[in-house]
Amino acid sequence: MKILGIDTSSKFLNIALSEDEDIIREESHLLDRRQASQLVPKVKELLKKSRTPIDKIDAFIIGLGPGSFTGLRIGVSTIKGFGIASGKPCIGVASIDSIACNTKEKDKYIIPIIDAKRGQVYTAIYRRKGSKVVRLSDYLLLPIEKFLKRVKDAPVFLGDGVSLYRNNISGINKKAVFLEEKYWYPGAGNLIKLGFSKIKKAKKTNLDKLTPLYLYPEDCQIRLLKSDRKLL
Repeated sequence: MKILGIDTSSKFLNIALSEDEDIIREESHLLDRRQASQLVPKVKELLKKSRTPIDKIDAFIIGLGPGSFTGLRIGVSTIKGFGIASGKPCIGVASIDSIACNTKEKDKYIIPIIDAKRGQVYTAIYRRKGSKVVRLSDYLLLPIEKFLKRVKDAPVFLGDGVSLYRNNISGINKKAVFLEEKYWYPGAGNLIKLGFSKIKKAKKTNLDKLTPLYLYPEDCQIRLLKSDRKLL
């Protein structure tokens, strides 16, 4: 099964092509506000380099965010277009889950923080269990200070929010660990691996279920699994 994965939730366009879970080719392009004009040409370029016609793609996976509202709309709309044209299965995976998979840390809480503007971040709490990264909290949107006052232990932080809030985090949690910028953004290869079991079972395009992951303050309360309450 050939799968095309795309993420447009950040300033980077991330694209990957796989044979099942094996990544054939993966690219990242810094596009900022040029996602709309460059997304399809960059996909065509990747497929050409891989010698894979678009009609040979068996399924599509898109990053749902949270992140840039404009970027998410562009990405989701493009995947829906591919789905309508091809009739092939399409699914979405949270981009923030892909970011969490960028670290191999096994003994610490993993906390991606994405700049949500106005002093707020999109975030969630993860931990690696065996070969998988497991999400322990809901997806969150809240002021960074409010979140950090509840986080104990020595978590690993990554995501573009690190560049803005590293000093704030260090001031509250001296044990915090920060990953460098190359780990901050969602990889399309991670999206494919996260969504593979689901896309393998999909029989329809499922376009009605493809909606960006928009978060709103009233919906974002910190809730953890009972076994991980000690974090707060």
